[in-house]
Amino acid sequence: MAVQDVHLDALDGRILALLDEEPRIGVLEMSRRLTVARGTVQSRLDKLAARDALRKPHVAPAAIGFEVMSFVTLEISQRYGHAAVTAHLAEIPEVLEAHTITGSGDLMCRIVARNNADLQRVIDLIVGYEGIVRASTIIALAEQIPYRTMPLVKAVSGT
Repeated sequence: MAVQDVHLDALDGRILALLDEEPRIGVLEMSRRLTVARGTVQSRLDKLAARDALRKPHVAPAAIGFEVMSFVTLEISQRYGHAAVTAHLAEIPEVLEAHTITGSGDLMCRIVARNNADLQRVIDLIVGYEGIVRASTIIALAEQIPYRTMPLVKAVSGT
């Protein structure tokens, strides 16, 4: 489904907002609070899930002992390509995300570590793969705006 073909109406927006506020809420309770039929809520949830609009709740890395967050820009050897490097990165649990980017690097990763010494260990794991030519690391000092999607959902759905 093309992005421009996806539309959220007010009910979708209200469902997503309720799930964002209370991830463990049940369908029956959602239908009660939204004053719509249970089947309607279930149908909307199924459609949202089918287009991957619903994601699992995120675990806060700091809450489980990973207090250092960094962003790493990687330059990769074109001989290896993105797929091989991505497969290597996927094997490292501290790599939370990896995105192909434009600019001076090829991939941008968000990584976590327990402390600065552990960050060095994680970086060594990342750059230990011969398909990675160079890494540039930036340590995040404080989160100013946490990952969020609800302002976008509200703008699109008119809620």
